[in-house]
Amino acid sequence: MINLPDLAIDLSVVVPILDERSNLEELHRRLTHILMSLDLTYEIIYVDDGSSDGSQELCRKFVETDKSTILIELRRHFGKGTALQAGFYEARGNVIITMDGDLQDDPKEIPSFLEALEGDYDLISGWKKNRQDPLGKTLPSRVFNGVTSYLTGIPLKDFNCGFKAYRKEVVDSLDLYGELYRFIPVIANAKGFRIGEIPVEHHPRRHGKSKFRFERFSRGAFDLLTVLFLRTFRRRPLHFFGLIGFMLFFSGISINLYLAIQWFMHISHLSNRPLLLFGTLLIVVGIQIIGLGLLAEMITALTYQRSEVTELIRQIQRSPATYASTNTPSTGFERPHSNSK
Repeated sequence: MINLPDLAIDLSVVVPILDERSNLEELHRRLTHILMSLDLTYEIIYVDDGSSDGSQELCRKFVETDKSTILIELRRHFGKGTALQAGFYEARGNVIITMDGDLQDDPKEIPSFLEALEGDYDLISGWKKNRQDPLGKTLPSRVFNGVTSYLTGIPLKDFNCGFKAYRKEVVDSLDLYGELYRFIPVIANAKGFRIGEIPVEHHPRRHGKSKFRFERFSRGAFDLLTVLFLRTFRRRPLHFFGLIGFMLFFSGISINLYLAIQWFMHISHLSNRPLLLFGTLLIVVGIQIIGLGLLAEMITALTYQRSEVTELIRQIQRSPATYASTNTPSTGFERPHSNSK
């Protein structure tokens, strides 16, 4: 797939779909109605994640009749994270909105997202305040959101809501794989972007089946550990491995030193002390873990790029006289950047 060098537009709406044929016509009608009323240039990007119910054929008809519609077809079912990444790759909007294709997200909330983004935020996440789902789905979600908010320190009530609005620079910085899409606010926050949240109306599912499975909740625990590690130690892995290694190493040294004092004072012999082997094991394992941390630091140094720092710059302000001759009009969703040398 080649991203054509078209000019940027104001708004892209990315909708990942999997077997949502019965919802798509109504969704497209509502989306088109809302977007046409905004007086913005826009595009609707459907990303088909291996549907088998004819969703692709219906979306192809949308593309034929609506020049603002784009369809991305994945070769097979890869998961929502891959579908979102494909949609982000193709999106040309200064603002990108993501929403699910099951009609539970209401397109009429889009103006509220755009208004919230104007409040100097980079990412606005939806909060399904009155969620219209069964208890078997809402209860695990509440536990997940509570644990994630506590461990990350990000005061969001609904991390996994698919209804979100992003500035273009946010999605350009994301590398989604596996099921890390659930933690997009955490990943964006780690990169320095400002996160906000607004309540959104949520509707009960009328057609089709939910894609939620309980095993996703258990997998989310491992993904949370991954995100927490990358968020804290991605560029300083020795701080993590070194702490563990030194704790084991000095524990082993302390044990063996205690045994050596007992031997020296003729209190006990060392030939029948399993504790000696345990202390020696702790020393060896501690040294190995410290060595692993040093190897991770070497890999980090070799893969470090200066652009990782420049991406953290939110904006640069200079006197208007510095670049008055180079100013160009911009939309309300673009950040004011000065020319770099």
